[in-house]
Amino acid sequence: MPTATYLTRRGELHEYFDRTALPAWERLTSDAPVSGIRATVRAGRDAMRATLLSWLPGDLTGKRVLDGGCGTGALALEAARRGAHVVAVDIAPGLIEIAKQRTGIIAGPGRIDFLAGDMFDPGLGRFDHVVAMDSLIHYQPRDTVHVLTGLAERTGCSITFTFAPRTPLLTAMHAVGRCFPRGDRAPSIVPVGEAQLRRLIAREPGLTGFSAGRHRRIASGFYTSHALELCRR
Repeated sequence: MPTATYLTRRGELHEYFDRTALPAWERLTSDAPVSGIRATVRAGRDAMRATLLSWLPGDLTGKRVLDGGCGTGALALEAARRGAHVVAVDIAPGLIEIAKQRTGIIAGPGRIDFLAGDMFDPGLGRFDHVVAMDSLIHYQPRDTVHVLTGLAERTGCSITFTFAPRTPLLTAMHAVGRCFPRGDRAPSIVPVGEAQLRRLIAREPGLTGFSAGRHRRIASGFYTSHALELCRR
């Protein structure tokens, strides 16, 4: 069962990404020219996506993959090209529609089911691999671990996710964002200490079947995100 704080933040994210930020997000995830700041974010996201994909098997034929917070579908498309059956979920129906429009015919056995909803939903079924790129960075650490625990119950091989590492720059940006009028604010990221997050994961009974694997931090201008892999023991 999702926590109250998770549900509240999920509602804020739905409103922001499906309405306020939809045009900007569509442009950012395309090949269209963007400003210098957004170009650094695009480059960082491209590097992070490539990292997460490199941690998945090269051949995913017959595997079921959850792309949690799929956005406009770039990661899901590459996983499907490797043969996976991808369930690509995002809380913003507008982003799902863009993803469907951008996805052409996939050669081979792979396929994508695009769904507007919550990756926490147990009705999505079981998976071999779960990837959640920059979709948990807006939640408090305990809510993040709660989501990971729910996913672990129905994941056979690996869960890979990203978090916003607590750095001086991100902490400062978080503080500045609080100065804007509430109506002008985007849902803020939540900087998390890596050691704190690892402790919470290690102490969570529902994650005892997983061990921490590879990790990598990507820093590109205004984009900073840290990937962590949890592997089934």
